[in-house]
Amino acid sequence: MTDKKQGAPSSSSTRTRRQVLKEAVGLGAGLAATSLLGGEASAAPRIRSGTFTTSDGVALNYLEAGRGRPLLLLHGWSQSAALYRAQILAFSRHHHVFALDWRGHGASEKPEHGYRIARFSRDLHEFICGMRFKHLSVLGHSMGCGALYSYWDNYGGRDLDRLVLVDVGPAMTAWPDWSAEEAAEAGALFTPQSLHETAAALRGPDGIATTYGLVATMFTPGYPADQLALVVEQNLKLPRAYAAKLLVDQAEQDWRDVIPRIDVPTLVVGGEASIFNPISQQWVADQIPGAELILFGADEGGSHFMWLENPEKFNEDVLDFLG
Repeated sequence: MTDKKQGAPSSSSTRTRRQVLKEAVGLGAGLAATSLLGGEASAAPRIRSGTFTTSDGVALNYLEAGRGRPLLLLHGWSQSAALYRAQILAFSRHHHVFALDWRGHGASEKPEHGYRIARFSRDLHEFICGMRFKHLSVLGHSMGCGALYSYWDNYGGRDLDRLVLVDVGPAMTAWPDWSAEEAAEAGALFTPQSLHETAAALRGPDGIATTYGLVATMFTPGYPADQLALVVEQNLKLPRAYAAKLLVDQAEQDWRDVIPRIDVPTLVVGGEASIFNPISQQWVADQIPGAELILFGADEGGSHFMWLENPEKFNEDVLDFLG
């Protein structure tokens, strides 16, 4: 495992990249604007939307921008592709970027079925095949990594070029026979009881308040309240009953036997102030040959959503890795 070193690049090309990233962040990081996708400046890459229909007839929304090598962004539980606006604007200056809304999320159709990681990985497989991607790089955040692990387990990585795994533990639920060390390395957030209690609260009459409380723990204390409210707004696009079912399925997965089988260049990104402790991110990076690890400090917006709190650094780190 190689730790990524944050030096001060001196080449003119790198300075140009930093200027471009600052411009993209300025255009995209304003989540407090009237619309997450509105108000694009004319100089910014145009973000387009499209629809892909799965084998079980569900219409999935995706956002698209740029040209070049393909890069697919996968959001986490109860999030949306719209939250990746700053990343889409920055990455699309170098890549052909796609950001997929999982079923039930964002602008995708909201069927009554399929809210499990196995189905999400099938949706991902169908999307990759249907779009005929070649040499695809994939960035997954949180549950997006879980769907990616399931994809790797079922379909392998022959269509994948590089992976960016952003802040999730390999197993979110600690079982009664686990040691404290095992739970820490897994990044466990729940016990079986607390997981099902959380799901019940999401389904219940206080589901919106429960959602707000959960999301708030995923940011550093200084994150602006108006931007947090917009993140919650995107979360609530997934009906709470479906969110509860998906949370349980996601959190009961254990990917510790899958992660060591990943054999493409991989960047692992975590945060010192994240709900997933840095030990778990170190564990993930240690299992993948040659993987790089970047940990955002607490003073760098190093929460579960470091890519929203510090998009300039996050985007630069990812672009440096993708090349």
